[in-house]
Amino acid sequence: FISYLSLANCADSLRVKTLFEEVTGIKKKTDAFNLYLNTHASFNAAFTGGELEQAAFKLNQLRIEATGNINRWIYYRWRQLLNAGNQAQSLDNTPLSIDYAGVGFRFTPCFSLFAGKQCTAYGGFEFDANPIEIYEYSDMVYYMTCFLTGVDLGYQIKEGQELHFQVVNTRNGSVEDLFGKIPPGLIKSKAPLGATLNWNGSFWNDRLRTRWSATIFNDLRNKYMYYYALGTELRLEKFNMYFDFMYSDEDIDRQGIVSQFLYDAGYEDRALDVKYMSLVTKMNYRIRPKWNVFVKGMYETASVSKANQVLTEGKYRTSYGYLGGIEFYPMVSNLHFYFTYVGRSYVYTEQAKSLGMADNSTQRLSLGFIYQIPVF
Repeated sequence: FISYLSLANCADSLRVKTLFEEVTGIKKKTDAFNLYLNTHASFNAAFTGGELEQAAFKLNQLRIEATGNINRWIYYRWRQLLNAGNQAQSLDNTPLSIDYAGVGFRFTPCFSLFAGKQCTAYGGFEFDANPIEIYEYSDMVYYMTCFLTGVDLGYQIKEGQELHFQVVNTRNGSVEDLFGKIPPGLIKSKAPLGATLNWNGSFWNDRLRTRWSATIFNDLRNKYMYYYALGTELRLEKFNMYFDFMYSDEDIDRQGIVSQFLYDAGYEDRALDVKYMSLVTKMNYRIRPKWNVFVKGMYETASVSKANQVLTEGKYRTSYGYLGGIEFYPMVSNLHFYFTYVGRSYVYTEQAKSLGMADNSTQRLSLGFIYQIPVF
């Protein structure tokens, strides 16, 4: 699944020759192997409290991706982040740098299965987008575990209405890799699995789209994560916007935001009974065929639902994200240059301040480019 502007760009890129065709002059005649290089690079000026911290060039994303249809009912996908570590993890035996590594089967026009490492079937349009397209993630998406190993069953109810049921490992490595030190008395689950039901809908000639999901994960015995994501997008001729609602109720802190308050205060155990809520919206407007302007806003909270350790019940942090910018698409392909402003503000309650936290804000100006290069 991909966002509206990404979808338009991918459609455009199909009409552009690959680098192989440009260099050799030979027309590509097979769909069994397609190779892409996903790139996102920029010059960034980062500020804290209005003071310049650093100005430097950065290769934000560099992912290589291969996809193909072996025949009309078997396909595959592999994607790997090149600027990340390649050590195999203890549970699924794959490095964290691998996003996708699996094979899909189209049993009928309506029923399919994908097995292997894959993106979790969470809903929401921010989560749904190609990572190279994101200038700043919400806390909820940034801290969640996205790429896990398992199986995904897809069923197309009718055109524009699709259901997915996915079962995956809840983590890549060990419990300690994910949670650090676990509070005494908690026992590891013998079946660290999670299930997601995802609905993707399209209405009114694809002007209104939905990405909704419900998830349950189990890492420790009788300790669960319940996660809900409701993403809705409006698409008009020159304007599109989405609104994502995300909520996570965690018996043991998977996100790690509240736990970090404990670590900074000198405590070692993972936080229990935490809740996170996020509201994210983004609006795009094509002022000219090759020019797009956008704004994005984020409102998020981190809370404790039951007192545990030194944590009392209540809200601990509210974070705000606000960004805007302009994009220029010089070619038919999805290559685009951009200039953005990104601001983040973090406001802590008295409970968090008692653990040493203090309100702060950051800003960033970025000038860069994004390009999914069709190599072959």
